[in-house]
Amino acid sequence: MSNVTNRLNAALERILPEKRLFLRSDDDSRFVRLRPLTQLAALSGITLAFGWTLVASSVLAIDAMGAGSSRDGMIHTQAAFEERLTQLSRERDARTAEALAAQNRFTVALEQVSQMQSQLLAAEEQRRELEAGLNVVQSSLRDALAERDGQQAVADAGGTDAASDSDEVTAALDIVTGELRQAADERATAVQEAEQARQAVAELSVERAQILARNDEILTQLEDAVTVSVEPLDDVFRSVGMNPEDVLETIREGYSGQGGPLTPMGYSTRGDAALTHSETKANQIIVTLDQMNTYRIAMEKLPLAMPVKQSFRYSSGFGRRWGRAHEGIDMAAPVGTPVHVTGDGVVTFAGRQGAYGNLIKIEHELGVETRYGHLSRIRVKVGQRVSQGERIGDMGNTGRSTGPHLHYEVRMKGRAVDPMSFIKAASNVQ
Repeated sequence: MSNVTNRLNAALERILPEKRLFLRSDDDSRFVRLRPLTQLAALSGITLAFGWTLVASSVLAIDAMGAGSSRDGMIHTQAAFEERLTQLSRERDARTAEALAAQNRFTVALEQVSQMQSQLLAAEEQRRELEAGLNVVQSSLRDALAERDGQQAVADAGGTDAASDSDEVTAALDIVTGELRQAADERATAVQEAEQARQAVAELSVERAQILARNDEILTQLEDAVTVSVEPLDDVFRSVGMNPEDVLETIREGYSGQGGPLTPMGYSTRGDAALTHSETKANQIIVTLDQMNTYRIAMEKLPLAMPVKQSFRYSSGFGRRWGRAHEGIDMAAPVGTPVHVTGDGVVTFAGRQGAYGNLIKIEHELGVETRYGHLSRIRVKVGQRVSQGERIGDMGNTGRSTGPHLHYEVRMKGRAVDPMSFIKAASNVQ
């Protein structure tokens, strides 16, 4: 083994000649030999450490920049989704208007068919009356002809009267025949118009069914879109330890204003199952949209932004450290690095507090509080309202700290939770 070491030292002698490190004291002098192999090991260790530090810093900087842009991505995605919802709503309204117009045309056609059927019944009744009259006239004519045949031997005066009666009966028969022919023509015309009306009703029924089917398809697409969009938001609140139902109830209590005049509602007595189904689906979409909008309001109230926007290094995570609970995360950067508030809120403490050093506490809505410790400078006052992204202090090394860094905490109803869950939640909704 020593032979191999000697050979390596001899091979490296030209590149790394042997060095001697002299150590002197008041009454003694010693030296330490740094052989080429020892120097090579030291240089390799320094190079590896420097390379690891460079790679880790680059990865953390990229993660910080990606997390800082998460809220902008979320806003952009939400705006695009709301624009798509608006387009689908407009198309749904247009299809609903077409369906109502088709319903009106259908109703008018039904009324026309009803009128034509009434006319047809009236014409049929008139025809029956005329046939009854014709039967009476024919019966009278037969009686008159029989009487005429029986009185052929009567005198000329009597014969003249019979001829006169026969002429009157013939004239009446011609009149009745003409009226019957006219009634038959009117009946044929009424039948033709009724058939045309039935065809128009059938065409309108098909058109109405197509419009309702298209309207239902649009409503289904809209319903699927809003349902899929609500699920990630629901998962976000669960991931940070919040009950989504409690969050929705809290937001609705703060946004519950109502008012305006009330007018009686009108109800149709005709009924329409297809329209009722569409209205039910539309109402469900409105409910889901309200839920998604309530989630959006809650997201704006949560501290989801990054407290440090410049390059930094995660120096300690949430959990147990050195046998004690570490209730936040540490972000290391030079003294004076800007510290930003992660959500809208009110400053409840701004001063020095024990191991925290210079500390800022900010109370947010929904029972959430954030803390920023070890600051070198505090830029806000108690009672001041701050907005997400606003600079509230500078990174420092105050309190129990081994170097300049930010100690960032998130507490829910007084209980410390992992701040990384909020940071990851912001990334999940972009």
